[in-house]
Amino acid sequence: MPVLFGMPSKVTFREYCCLKDTMQVVSFCVLMPRDSSFFRGCLSVAFLRPKNNIKGANTKTMIDLKTYGYTGVEAISDGLLPGRVTELRRERFTVMTERGEVTAVLKGAFYRKVETHVDFPCVGDFVLLHYNESGDSLIVKVLPRRSKFSRADYSGHAAGYAKTVLEQVVATNFDYVFILSSLNWDFNVTRIMRYLTQAWQSGGQPVVILTKVDLVENYNLPLTAITQSISDVPVHAICSHTRLGLNELAPYLMPGKTVVFLGMSGVGKSSLLNALIEQDVMKVQAIREVDSRGRHTTTHRQLFLLPSGSMVIDTPGMRELGLFDADQGIRVSFTDVEEWFHQCRFTDCRHQAEPGCAVLAGLADGSLPRERWAHYVAQQHENKYVQDKTSSVIGKRDRNKTNTTWSKQKKKNGGMKK
Repeated sequence: MPVLFGMPSKVTFREYCCLKDTMQVVSFCVLMPRDSSFFRGCLSVAFLRPKNNIKGANTKTMIDLKTYGYTGVEAISDGLLPGRVTELRRERFTVMTERGEVTAVLKGAFYRKVETHVDFPCVGDFVLLHYNESGDSLIVKVLPRRSKFSRADYSGHAAGYAKTVLEQVVATNFDYVFILSSLNWDFNVTRIMRYLTQAWQSGGQPVVILTKVDLVENYNLPLTAITQSISDVPVHAICSHTRLGLNELAPYLMPGKTVVFLGMSGVGKSSLLNALIEQDVMKVQAIREVDSRGRHTTTHRQLFLLPSGSMVIDTPGMRELGLFDADQGIRVSFTDVEEWFHQCRFTDCRHQAEPGCAVLAGLADGSLPRERWAHYVAQQHENKYVQDKTSSVIGKRDRNKTNTTWSKQKKKNGGMKK
């Protein structure tokens, strides 16, 4: 209820609020006669409420950024504050700093320094910013990334019709990549293998999570199909609603560690997040019964801090994952296949019709599974296609930069080249 009080003439409104130790002013107005000054004889009306009950109350408690995975090894210039991007909506960033959560935008000079959109901040990035207590803070720099999950961006075109292919950064600075796939009609081993290749390329440790085990009578069959197709990758079968198998995820969810959730819509990323955080922080939707495909529940990327002290980066569902710069990822995913290359008679063997080809011999006697070889060839072809399209974009950008430099030099020299 309203409380009437007279504000002392030499005490500012902010100072008065600080004097009220257990109360917080949440609404304030001044009743002031026309013929009197502001600091003399004014009567103030305020609504008071205990500080503890105010959502988002601005406290002076400092936050240890190590909780959010910050190592603090970089040298920081005076006046700049480190933070971690926890959410991105259009051009506005939510950043966790030692002074709390702030809203930030990019400083104008940032746009002139970056060469590609890949250099822009992403959820999971550690940044340096100019802190603004009363408005938007300004991000001035993105700190080096220790891991990065990317996919090919075909700019809305089908893969075979795209003229240029760009890199889209999905998440950064994570330790584990949780590849989620539901055990329904949409279960696809080939798709999981593509995620694995890009996960190995990212620098994180991939972990396959098979969700919705309550939908199948015997989940050991798909579990066996996965373990036979991949090696050296942990696979766990879980149910978020019954919490079956969630205890197996504890070794990955340690304090200071970051996990990124990846997968198609409807595989249960939001349900798993709700189960791990032990409250409904994300909305969930039912899948279509016709084809077991899900609807987009998560619409933007966001980082959450779990009760265990670990962090989860939740991402929107991907209809299709395009491989990008996946040379290393393919080598790691198909180590067993590339081991055959060393047995070929010729070092430049193309494994098509050359004499003494170990790959052809392995395919003939069945020691090299044809399906395994087909997956390897398909990913290599796609990776080369993306590299060719990306190289043309980089070459064009470099040519434009050279032409711009030449134009400036020409103007400087009075139109004559020296």
